[in-house]
Amino acid sequence: MPGLLLGDTFPDFEAETTTGTIQFHEFLGDSWGILFSHPRDYTPVCTTELGRAARLSDEFRKRGVKMIALSIDHLEDHYGWTEVFIIGPDKKLKLSFLYPATTGRNFDEILRVVDSLQITADRRVATPADWKPGDCVMVPPNLSEEEAASLFPEGVYTKELPSGKKYLRYTPQP
Repeated sequence: MPGLLLGDTFPDFEAETTTGTIQFHEFLGDSWGILFSHPRDYTPVCTTELGRAARLSDEFRKRGVKMIALSIDHLEDHYGWTEVFIIGPDKKLKLSFLYPATTGRNFDEILRVVDSLQITADRRVATPADWKPGDCVMVPPNLSEEEAASLFPEGVYTKELPSGKKYLRYTPQP
């Protein structure tokens, strides 16, 4: 989907699926969604990805995430994924991964990103590099010290930097 940018409303579409006809926005309802696309069915890398997604389906379900996959193949071929889009309950594009067909996607990373997106959508925080659920989160610099203290009663600490600037602030994950 060329031209689709983060924050754009994801297009609604109708599709014939292995479980019947769906209208994409209606299918999502108020849930988060992941739309996997892949070049063809029955290719080695895609097969490993679909298997991994199936094994993690309970983890996605716990997070209120609905998954759907599409390819260029006919519906009948699906019975017997190169881009990953994560769409929020507001139907806005939250993340797009682009992988080459020769490289399988990292589903632990997809779960980690869903966790981060859900926390940052509900709270005024950000997640740092290599963040994992349960780690401290970042307090954005646009929050005053007073506002941060009231929002994060477990405390806010600032990482000391050689520049002396105090913009790297952390708090326990709310």
